[in-house]
Amino acid sequence: MQTFTDSYSENLHLVNKMLRTGENFDIIVKRILLGGKNATLYCIDGFVKDVMLEKMLEYFTKLTEKEMNNAQNAQQLVDRYITYVEADTEEDTEAFITLILTGAVGMIVEGYSRAIIIDSRTYPARDVQEPESDKVLRGSHEGFVETIVFNTALIRRKIRNPNLTMKSFQVGRSSKTDIVISYLEDKVDKKLLKTVVDKLNSIDVDSLSMSHESIKECLVPGQPLNPFPKFRYTERPDAAAACIYDGNIILLTDGSPTAIILPTGIFDFVQDINDFYFSPFIGTFLRLVRATVFFLTLFLVPCWYLYTQYHVNLPGHFKFMLIEEPNTVPIIAQLLIVEFVIDTLRLASLNTPNALSNSFSVVGALVLGEFAVRSGWFVSEVVLFMAFVAIANFTQPSYELGYAIKISRTFILILCALFKIWGLVAGAAIVFAVIASTKTINGYTYLYPLIPFDKKAFKSLLYRRPLKCDYK
Repeated sequence: MQTFTDSYSENLHLVNKMLRTGENFDIIVKRILLGGKNATLYCIDGFVKDVMLEKMLEYFTKLTEKEMNNAQNAQQLVDRYITYVEADTEEDTEAFITLILTGAVGMIVEGYSRAIIIDSRTYPARDVQEPESDKVLRGSHEGFVETIVFNTALIRRKIRNPNLTMKSFQVGRSSKTDIVISYLEDKVDKKLLKTVVDKLNSIDVDSLSMSHESIKECLVPGQPLNPFPKFRYTERPDAAAACIYDGNIILLTDGSPTAIILPTGIFDFVQDINDFYFSPFIGTFLRLVRATVFFLTLFLVPCWYLYTQYHVNLPGHFKFMLIEEPNTVPIIAQLLIVEFVIDTLRLASLNTPNALSNSFSVVGALVLGEFAVRSGWFVSEVVLFMAFVAIANFTQPSYELGYAIKISRTFILILCALFKIWGLVAGAAIVFAVIASTKTINGYTYLYPLIPFDKKAFKSLLYRRPLKCDYK
C-alpha cells in the first residue's frame, strides 16, 4: 500500500501521474489557497454539480490563516471546517484515486500527510419509472435505475426497519464495481449470508463488464449442460422489499437496474408480484395457472407429436388432434424449424425500432404463419401448438427459465422421434435428474421445498396466504 507523505509536491506528482491528468479532459484539477496553504482539488466532470463545487470553493477561500493554523492535520480540518456531511480523510493513494474515479471530490492540502475526500457525487440517472418487463396492473409503478444509491434508497423507503442492512463491496481489479447486498439481520439465513459474503470477498476478476450477469457467473460457476437458472431477477423495489421480508438476500450492482434474489429454487418461479396485488383466492389461482402452463409448455408438444405420429391409443374425442392435411415436410422437422423461427423473430424484435415494431409483428404473423401453412410447408396444428408454447413462456417473468424449458422440450422431442414412447420417458427422467441435481447458492437442492420436503414452505409457494393482522 502506497501512502501520502508530508511533501505537497510529491503528493501532487503522484496523484497527477496516477490520474493521468494531462491526457484526460474530464478530470478537473483546481488549485486554491486555504488560509495561506496551497491545496488542490480533483474531481470528475459530470459527477459533481457545478453549483455544489462553486459553493465548496467559495467556502474554502474564506478560511483564514488563523483557522488553518488551528487545524494541525487533515482530520482536524475535516472536523472543524468542512461542513459537508460525507467528508473523511484517506492515507492510501490507490483508495483515494478510486474514490475520485467513482465521483467523489478529493483534496490535497500542503503540509498534511492525509488527503481529504468529500463524497458529493451526483451520478447521471434516468427517471424512476416502471420497468417494461416487470409490470403490474395495480400497485407501485416505480422501478430500479442504473444508480446503486438510488436503488438502495428505494428499498429503504419500503422497509423502515433498523435491522435492514446494506453491506457494500467493490469487485473487479479494473472496474472496481460497487455491489450492495441487502437483507434483514433478524430474518436472513446466517449460513447463506456468510456464503454470499465469502464469495464476494474472494472474487478475483479484472472487471464486471456485464454487470449483474458477470457477478452471477462469479458467484455460481456455470454448468455447461444445465440451462436452468439459479437466480431470480426483479426491477421492482416493492418485489425486492417483499423478498427481503421473507428472509432472502437482494444483490444490487452499480450500473444495472436489475436486483438479484438469493437463493432461488425451481418453485420460486411460480410466484409473481401480481399475485400479491390481488386477493388471496385470485393470487392462488394465478399461481396454479402458472404452474400448469409450466408443465404444458414442457410436455404438450412432445405428447401431441407421439399421438399424431404413432397413433397412441386415446379416446375417440381426441381424434380432432390428428393431422388430416397432406404434408411433405416431416412433422418433427416442422416442429424444430418453428422452434428456430420463433427465436429468430424474438432476436429480430430486439433490434426493431419502436416505430416499426407493429409492422414487424404483422409481417411475422402473416408471412411466417398463414402463408407458410397455405404453401404446404407447415400444417396448421404445428403452428397452433408452437404459438401456444411461445406465448405461454411469458406467463412467468424469467427469460432464462423460458429458454431452459425450450431446450428441454426440444431435447424431449428429439428423443420422442428416435425412441417413441420410451424417448418421452427417458427425456422426462433426464430433465428431472438435471433439475434434482442442481444446487442453489446455499447448497439446497433446486427442488426445495419439495426435496427435502418442507410442508410450510411448499404451501406458501403454491398458496397465496392472506395477510395476518393483529389488532390493538
